[in-house]
Amino acid sequence: MILFPAIDLKDGNCVRLKLGLMEEATVFNTDPGAQAKSFADAGCQWIHVVDLNGAFAGKPVNASAVEAILKAVDVPVQLGGGIRDMATIEGWLERGVRRVILGTVALKNPQLVKDACKRFPGRVAVGIDAKGGKVAVEGWAETSELTVLELAQKFEGAGVAAIIYTDIDRDGVLSGPNVEATAALARAIRTPVIASGGVSSLADLTRLKAIPNLEGVISGRAIYDGRLDLAAGLAELASC
Repeated sequence: MILFPAIDLKDGNCVRLKLGLMEEATVFNTDPGAQAKSFADAGCQWIHVVDLNGAFAGKPVNASAVEAILKAVDVPVQLGGGIRDMATIEGWLERGVRRVILGTVALKNPQLVKDACKRFPGRVAVGIDAKGGKVAVEGWAETSELTVLELAQKFEGAGVAAIIYTDIDRDGVLSGPNVEATAALARAIRTPVIASGGVSSLADLTRLKAIPNLEGVISGRAIYDGRLDLAAGLAELASC
């Protein structure tokens, strides 16, 4: 199982939000390339990157920071935030992103997701972010009436590489992941699931790794502030 360290980009800096609120951003590093390199040097096999400004703007905003990350590391990078059309998908994949994450557009234009999966097999993931079990979009600023499972099921058999499930109510507050909801989703679909939101300790990883059909776990704040030792976390998930 993969431990994905998270680099969330706001105004060119590595930050972590609290409950998905842009005004609740804590800056942890002003050099995204150096942060990515430190993760790669520690043994991380993937890096998870989100253009937070882009998620709100609906188009890439932190492109220079993403490019600095791609230049700094050889490990694969998955990128989300503001990717809403085929041209942007193609552009990032050509520039070295291994896998793009489609979030808002997965709800508003599911056909684009399916078309991208056909065009770029294995290189498209769907990000499903939830507030109270309902899908949130536009940088988490809007909540739909669709449930996480209802949206996930739209892409069964479409070739989506993974469903990245984030419980916004747990994100950035170190309260522990929503293991029950994550497990329910992973059991209900065939597409691999990546858990995100609230991971705060080695014990959280131990609980999550018992879930069948889970490809990996994303963690951000807990790694940055030292609550989750990166080496120990990598070793824990490598054992399953």
